[in-house]
Amino acid sequence: MPPTEDAAVPEAGEGATPTSAPTSGGRHELKSPGYEIFIAALSILSIVNLALAIIVKDAALDAVLNAMNAGLSVILFIDFLVRLRTAPSRSDYFFRNFGWADLLASLPLPQLKMLRLFRLARVYRLLRAYGARNIGRSLLRERAGSALLSLLFIAILVLEFGSLWMLRLESTAVDPNITTASDAMWYVIVTISTVGYGDQYPVTTSGRVLGAIIIVLGVAIFGTLTGYLANLFLSPTTSDDTAGSDTAGSDTVASDTTTSAAADARDRRLAQLTRAGELREAGVLSQAEFEAFKAEILATPAP
Repeated sequence: MPPTEDAAVPEAGEGATPTSAPTSGGRHELKSPGYEIFIAALSILSIVNLALAIIVKDAALDAVLNAMNAGLSVILFIDFLVRLRTAPSRSDYFFRNFGWADLLASLPLPQLKMLRLFRLARVYRLLRAYGARNIGRSLLRERAGSALLSLLFIAILVLEFGSLWMLRLESTAVDPNITTASDAMWYVIVTISTVGYGDQYPVTTSGRVLGAIIIVLGVAIFGTLTGYLANLFLSPTTSDDTAGSDTAGSDTVASDTTTSAAADARDRRLAQLTRAGELREAGVLSQAEFEAFKAEILATPAP
């Protein structure tokens, strides 16, 4: 279980473990290393977009950046609501841990996007306190969720920069088919999803090469996503696995114990009968005594 803000967590290499004491109600400031890295990457991307909006002087490219920034703002606003709801103390999170900066930075206003640096600083502080070794263990333990977040971030990158690059390449065509931001983003979306309606398509050689790259990335992204969802719905839960293993183990142990007891009893009877036969041959036991002893041994119930 990830550490909370106030929990004393040892650094990696000092006996740190992947778990620590929970806060009240099981609420944690650190959600999971994979999720925190994902949110930090989105924050960095939004700041990069702010710089690109200043550098780029093209209305169509600006439209792509504005659309992507609006989508990132929605994701970061949802992240703020989740953190506010799960915070051990909502007032402490909002006023002392820069929750107000998370709220303002999630608004789709260019003047407020630099406040996302506060989010980056908090993520760095939490991950640093958690320890590099614990981060690696957590990412391996939750590799399915971490892979899903990684694919989502890659899809966002492909959508944004694929649209920007496609617009730039197709702007040099004599009779371009992709001319606006909506054309480029629609083309990238249907290409990533491997649908390919064919209403928008590149006409330049460089644009077609970029389209082929987007197709390959789309197949990889959705193929991995399909495998993740199939594994999520088809694999049994951990509790079911544990219960099934415990039941099977108990049955096996009981069966082995019964078989071993029966074998021991049979060996003891054979040993007693053999010894009795030797005593009869030696004249210590008469035939009648031997028969009575044999009947007594055979009459003893098996365990």
